Amino acid sequence: MVDKKPIILLFLVALIVAIPLTIYNGMGVNQGYFMGSDDQSSKVIEETGYKPWIHPIWEPPSNEIESILFVLQAAIGVVIMGYVFLYYIRQTKERAKKDKK
Repeated sequence: MVDKKPIILLFLVALIVAIPLTIYNGMGVNQGYFMGSDDQSSKVIEETGYKPWIHPIWEPPSNEIESILFVLQAAIGVVIMGYVFLYYIRQTKERAKKDKK
């Protein structure tokens, strides 16, 4: 007999993905959807009349370059975390080998 649990779970995942896509179909940033907390908070702060007292040294010329720099930063972080995790896993294996001897 075929186990139905994975099929039911797959169907539930499909529903979880499909329902928001159908509800918010065609709605975007102009209607207020998909705005992050940074966008909303900066809008509220600007409405109070606040003037920033410090400015960035350099701003990327386009959003694409800003995205690329963000992805590069995330990739470097993942490489560092992977190295640390693998280092500790190898250390644990080495200790286990030494304890067996």
